[in-house]
Amino acid sequence: MEVPNDGLVQVASLTDTQDGGKKRRFDKWWILVFFVIFLIIYLASTKSDPYWRIILFVQDGIWVSITTTIISFLLVLVVGLIVGLGRLSKNRIINGISTVYVEVIRGIPLLVQLLFWYFAFPSVIQNIGKALNIEALKNYLANPVGMAILGLTFCYAAYMAEIYRAGIQSIPKGQMEAARSLGMSHFQAMRYIILPQAVRVILPPVGNEFISLLKDSSLVSVVAVADMTRRGREFMAANFIPVETWSMVALLYLTMTLFSARVVTFIEHKTRLEK
Repeated sequence: MEVPNDGLVQVASLTDTQDGGKKRRFDKWWILVFFVIFLIIYLASTKSDPYWRIILFVQDGIWVSITTTIISFLLVLVVGLIVGLGRLSKNRIINGISTVYVEVIRGIPLLVQLLFWYFAFPSVIQNIGKALNIEALKNYLANPVGMAILGLTFCYAAYMAEIYRAGIQSIPKGQMEAARSLGMSHFQAMRYIILPQAVRVILPPVGNEFISLLKDSSLVSVVAVADMTRRGREFMAANFIPVETWSMVALLYLTMTLFSARVVTFIEHKTRLEK
């Protein structure tokens, strides 16, 4: 006896629905996030310990760290895309400049770059102002937060450019050829066909770059930015309790990185379901 094709389709659809349902499970790593948050609340509620005073002291630094990271990351996405496309350009000049930028920036430690932008770059601007006799440039003073964002952007954009390049090159060449055969220009094909597919491919490493940027934002404390690390150092210097201070700062950083990782995982899951 033959089985109707409709029955097979219904069984297959039911199986796909069940499989999709199995994939939509609760992310167990959220338990770790909630545990760390609970631990912070528990320590802060203990009146005999200084943890609540530490949180109050570094709370403005928390927002500085978050703001610096988000602004830098948005700029990194834009600059990294431009440099990544430059690395794929057939123009030798554009390709050469992009390649030199990536190789040079990746070869210099982030801390050294931050020190350069805060201490050396203003001196360069002032010397230019003296040479051109421009008063505004002569009296130029570096803004700590601005220089920190600039340094983070220039450094991480080099790594992001390589992520973009690898993602774009992972898309089969037939996709571009098909788009061009439909009458699209190269720019239209990249915008509507190649880049949307590449974004899904590079989402995991992009998420990792955001988490790394969030942790490395602690380095801006060396260039007079009052982020969470610098505020923690000030609290420790005033109260001489290094264990409690750095334990709380570490837990606060851990909360932000774990939460970011879970958000990235959620986005990856949603984009995977859309395929």
